[in-house]
Amino acid sequence: MSKAKPPSKRFSKPSVSKGKMTGSKPSGEKRGWITREAAKKQAETRMMDERVKTARGRKISSTLWLRRQLNDPYVKKAKLDGYRSRAAYKILELDEKFDLLFKGAVVVDLGAAPGGWSQIAVKKNAGKVIGIDILPVEPVAGADIIEMDFLDERAADVLMNMLGGKADLVMSDLAANTTGHRNTDHLRTVALVELAAHFAFQVLKPGGAFVTKVFQGGAEKTLLDSLKIKFETVRHAKPKSSRDGSPEMYLVAKGYKG
Repeated sequence: MSKAKPPSKRFSKPSVSKGKMTGSKPSGEKRGWITREAAKKQAETRMMDERVKTARGRKISSTLWLRRQLNDPYVKKAKLDGYRSRAAYKILELDEKFDLLFKGAVVVDLGAAPGGWSQIAVKKNAGKVIGIDILPVEPVAGADIIEMDFLDERAADVLMNMLGGKADLVMSDLAANTTGHRNTDHLRTVALVELAAHFAFQVLKPGGAFVTKVFQGGAEKTLLDSLKIKFETVRHAKPKSSRDGSPEMYLVAKGYKG
């Protein structure tokens, strides 16, 4: 006489008949089951989180940077909108809040690479857009951008010759190469901003504006004091498109007194 086989421990798939009640719900969760909501969230996360595989020889920091870039909604939006970088949305937000760009405006773009701010100035129907960067910049239709270090003692004269007159707006996204030491990076960037501000004092028309990037810190009092003397209003702003956790801020000075 053969022995009866023990009952299988495998879970059978619950049968569901269309239009009929299927009896009571099983008590307790079966291992591996997830709710529809959880499954949907997992699918959305997989879609949004484009993972970057670490190539042989690539540093972890580089991999993390690439992953952040690929998953950044402003990077994706910039590609769709045809802008050179996510930074374009920063000047768009600042312009929307402070009314910096207008038809026929003469604009100088310091630290222009890769060209996003110049693109926005052209899009806003600026009359003339002059840019400078130590890095090469692909041509931007409607703008003249030169490859030159703004720290070069000849840079100011070259830009003024290109302008052929006064400017309505000087916008600066200049930043020193980072060292990883926050205070040092802040001080180096403030030195660049002070140089940009001095240039703005030379080329702005009365009533003109100056917008510049700074890092959060406590070493910009001298800069703020000089801007408050030269301009009617000076405000701090942090666009939504600025990355979370980034120490960058923007100073917006309007109403140049001449």
